[in-house]
Amino acid sequence: MASLYERLIGAPMINAICGAGFITRYRERVVPRARGEVLELGIGSCLNLPVYAGAEVKRVTGVDPSARMRELGARRIAAAPFPVDCIGLAGEEIDLPAASVDTVVVTFSLCTIPDPVRALKAAKRVLKPGGELLFLEHGRSPDAGVATWQDRLNGLWNVLACGCNLNRNMPGIIEDAGFAIESLNQEYAAGMPKPAGYLYWGSAR
Repeated sequence: MASLYERLIGAPMINAICGAGFITRYRERVVPRARGEVLELGIGSCLNLPVYAGAEVKRVTGVDPSARMRELGARRIAAAPFPVDCIGLAGEEIDLPAASVDTVVVTFSLCTIPDPVRALKAAKRVLKPGGELLFLEHGRSPDAGVATWQDRLNGLWNVLACGCNLNRNMPGIIEDAGFAIESLNQEYAAGMPKPAGYLYWGSAR
């Protein structure tokens, strides 16, 4: 059951921040590449649904343990031009058949999933041979001074942002799960404080 803080403050705050226009523009660099049967890890409030290339997607199956976030995404689910199934599970608990999806999408979720490597390994199991992982995440800055502040602030941030972490090494997590990164872009997002705004996006197989 969601805490009162998550329902009234945390989830709406995350929905608003992650739905900001400048964040959507980053989503538009990644999400439209998804094809076929899509698994979305940490679908949250379904902010990616309007960004998918609808004609290329057969179905989106989203996993997320937060019922409150799924409530916030109800209108986006109803408006999607393809079927959307939302499963109330943590990313580590994906129970889809092996080799059943064409694309895995994860955006701003590996920062929060308690065991992101395990979740990605579960996603890898259900990905078809040759299937693609598309990712957009914020994580540890390569600048020592910023990384130090990420470490200092992480405990408080984790509480306020419902489990989000500032300082995870996203490329390392993806590779530790057995994926080979094919493209990787990274930069500070304009409009975000540097400790929370170092972004990684790209693809892996």
